Amino acid sequence: MTSRHAAVMRPRAARHARRLHTHRTLRGVALATVGLLAFGAAGAAATFTKLQGNVDRVDVSGLVGPEPTPSTTPDPDDPSAGTPVNILVLGSDQRDGVNGQIGGKVEGMRSDTTILVHISADRQRVEAVSIPRDSLVDIPSCQMSNGKTSRATHGMFNQAFATGWDMGGDMASAAACTIRTVQENTGVPIHHFVVVDFAGFQSMIDAIGGVQICIPNAMTSKDAGLYLEAGNQVLDGPTALAFARARKGKGVGDGSDTNRIGNQQRLIAAMVQEVLSKNVLTDVPQLVSFLDAATSSLTTDSDLSLPSMTGLAYNLRSINPSNITFMTVPWAPAASDPNRVEWTSAADDLWENVAQDLPALGEQEPAPTTTTAPATPTTPAPGASTPPQNAAPTTPTPEPTKAAGREAFSATDTTAVCG
Repeated sequence: MTSRHAAVMRPRAARHARRLHTHRTLRGVALATVGLLAFGAAGAAATFTKLQGNVDRVDVSGLVGPEPTPSTTPDPDDPSAGTPVNILVLGSDQRDGVNGQIGGKVEGMRSDTTILVHISADRQRVEAVSIPRDSLVDIPSCQMSNGKTSRATHGMFNQAFATGWDMGGDMASAAACTIRTVQENTGVPIHHFVVVDFAGFQSMIDAIGGVQICIPNAMTSKDAGLYLEAGNQVLDGPTALAFARARKGKGVGDGSDTNRIGNQQRLIAAMVQEVLSKNVLTDVPQLVSFLDAATSSLTTDSDLSLPSMTGLAYNLRSINPSNITFMTVPWAPAASDPNRVEWTSAADDLWENVAQDLPALGEQEPAPTTTTAPATPTTPAPGASTPPQNAAPTTPTPEPTKAAGREAFSATDTTAVCG
């Protein structure tokens, strides 16, 4: 670059840096002002410190290895702004302490729920892709925090988490092996991970006053402790957790993990609607209560700090719920074992779109709606018959229902009908 070009670029770079600094400053001022108005200076500081201290953080950077090349180059001054973010959400089946009291004590730790959450660069689209735990995938060799190394193998997806935990003995090894497995099989870079346990999930539901959801038929699962009547129900924390965990029982489904995924997606979509309808994100006392419950349940990577989580949530404040989509990676029964699943060729297209920050299912952006002026009423010709005014009403068209777990649906779609 010539000195003349460099001289031209320096002012541009300076202006760009000032804009980024101004954006971050305004965001920080807005969040700080809310805290100060709600609690005062000392209260805001104490609340922030408490929430920051709630989250358990582990460093997996040395265990994950190089990630796939991202579709865009992050801005070094603000890595999350203007770039897509992929967060791997893991539901841990940890059975010790309070979690053991809830689910029954079992040695070790597993991950029965895995959702890859993609947040678009423009913060106008969120896609949550569920990965069945029974998926047969290539599990790479994983390095553990204690120096041990596992062998590469082909097996069930959730084996990656269990291998990391059993060999490494800690969350860093378990999460890192899962992240490596996702990246190797999808080509999607994972920027952050979040692990949620039983107790924390219950607390989040209770913090928003429960979740309203349609239960189309009575459900009973002795193993999960679930007993629900048909109809519109408000689930408290323990009942919501039982609903998410239930796999076998009367009215629960076919007993498969893929069927349970549908219930989990419906529950999370109902949580999103509950948070938005109750204005939890703008009602400060409710927001703090929810964040306190949420952060107490989380283990994250060391880079996902409370400020970065808050900034991401702030940038998502105007998202349309219809742009929050839930889906399951396309799958079919495995040829080697009908009790396992393998991803179909359609999964390749989905992962490619996610990696390129395109709509996951390849759908086009909705066309702008146009309105047509109503036709001018005409006067019947002399002698023409006039339709009777008291004609029987037409039967309303049933509302389309999406099959959660099998079909993609948005947070505003209907996934069940209650009378």
